[in-house]
Amino acid sequence: MDALHTDLYQLTMAAGYFHRGMTSRVATCELFVRRLPRHRRFLVAMGLDRVVRYLEGLRFTDEQIAYLSAIPALADAMTPAFCDYLRSFRFHGDVWAVPEGTVFFPNEPLLRVTAPLIEAQLIETFALSAINHATAIASKAARVVLAAGDAGVMEFGTRRTHPEAAVDAARAAYAVGCVGTSNVEAGMRFGIPVHGTAAHMWTMAHPTEEAAFEGYVAVFPNAAILLIDTYDTLIGAARAAAIARDKLKGVRLDSGDLGALSVAVRRILDDAGCASAKIVASGDLNEHRIAELRRAGAPIDLYGVGTDLVTSIDAPSLGGVYKLVEIGGADPAAAGERTPIAKFSEGKATLPGAHQVHRFRDKAGKLARDVIALDSEPMGPGAEPLLAPVMRRGARVAPPQGLDAIRARVREQLGGLPEALRRIDDDPAPGAPFAVEVSAELGALVETVRARVVAGAG
Repeated sequence: MDALHTDLYQLTMAAGYFHRGMTSRVATCELFVRRLPRHRRFLVAMGLDRVVRYLEGLRFTDEQIAYLSAIPALADAMTPAFCDYLRSFRFHGDVWAVPEGTVFFPNEPLLRVTAPLIEAQLIETFALSAINHATAIASKAARVVLAAGDAGVMEFGTRRTHPEAAVDAARAAYAVGCVGTSNVEAGMRFGIPVHGTAAHMWTMAHPTEEAAFEGYVAVFPNAAILLIDTYDTLIGAARAAAIARDKLKGVRLDSGDLGALSVAVRRILDDAGCASAKIVASGDLNEHRIAELRRAGAPIDLYGVGTDLVTSIDAPSLGGVYKLVEIGGADPAAAGERTPIAKFSEGKATLPGAHQVHRFRDKAGKLARDVIALDSEPMGPGAEPLLAPVMRRGARVAPPQGLDAIRARVREQLGGLPEALRRIDDDPAPGAPFAVEVSAELGALVETVRARVVAGAG
C-alpha cells in the first residue's frame, strides 16, 4: 500500500518509459549524501530495512490505478496497457547496501540498485524518504550517546514529531545506543525497551505532592521513578525518599539548573538511605548540554532526550540523493554493455559507474581512510568493502538483521572512530577530518565520461 508514497514525477517518468518502449532497459542508481550537515563529522546509515520491506511488498491496487487515471498530468498515459503493467508490477532488481549502523561519509553510496529502468525510477522517493529520515535521526542520536558516555540515554521525543516518524525515530535512536524509548508502539513493533516516569499532571491531580508520591508507589511498587520538580525540586527529593524508601528506583529532574540540582538531590537521596536510586534528567537536552553536565561532574545516571533528538534540530533534513550511474540494455547480467553515466552540474556532480566503498583502518583498529572505487576494481589487502548484497531479483538474500546485531555494529563503528570524529563541539566548519578518496581507476573514468558528455568526444 506504499505505492503512492512517492512524487508524481516518478509516475510520469514510469509512464514515459513505458510508452517509449524503454521498459527493458537496465539502470543502476546509487543513493548517497553529497555533504555532511553542519556540526556533523560522520553519519550513521539507517532505514535500509524499511526500504527492503517496501520493495518486497510494492504493488498497485485497482483503487490506486483508478486514482492515477484521474490525475490530469497522467491521464493521457494511463492506457489499458499501462494500467495492466502497473497492476502486475513487482520489483525485480538487485540491491547492494551498507548495513544499518555503519558509519559513512559524503559521496559514499549507501544503496545501489540495479533494476529495469521503470523500477529503478519508481522507488527513488520512498528510498530517499526512509533513509534520509532514519539516518538523520540515527546520526544525531549517536552524538547524544557519545556525549553521555557511560550514562544511559532514553528517547523521549514522540510528542515532538509525526506519529509514524516518532516510531522510526525510536528505532533509529535505540539502534545507535539509546537504552530505550517512551514510544509504546515502537516497543511492540521492534522489541525496544520502553521507559517512563510519572507526569506533572499526576502530581497536580492530587491534593498534595506527598499524596501523589504515595499513590504512585502504591500502584507501581516495582517501578517507582518519581518526578520531583513540580513544585520545589529539593523538597520533592526529600519527600520521595521519605515516602518510597527502598522502593524508590529513581527520581526525575525536568527543569532548573540540572547540574547543581543533581548534586544536591544525590546528597539528599544518599543521606536518606536511597543510594541505589537513579537520577534521571530531562528538559530540552542535547549532546552539547549533556557534555557540559558530564564535564561538570553532574551525578546523572540517565538522560531523557526528546525534541532535539527526534527532529535532529540542528540538522533537520539530510541531503541524500539518488542518481543514475549506469544504464544498459535488457540483460541485467550484461555488465559490459552498460554505459557509465554522471552529472557534471556545478556543485552537483556525481561519479559514473557502479561503486564499492573500501575502508582501511590503522594498526589500532581506528578508521584511517575510505576509498570509493568501481565495484569491479580490486583494492588489495586491508580493504573492508562496505556494500553487501541485500536483494537479488527482487528477493532478500538473507533474513533482516535484528536490532541487537545493529546495536553491536554501531558500538564497533563508534569505537573505531578517531578522537577527532568523536568530538562534540560547535565547530562551524563543514566537512570532517577524515579522508575519503576516489580510486585512480574511477578518477580516470570520470574524465572519460566528462569528455564524452560535455565535450562530445567519443
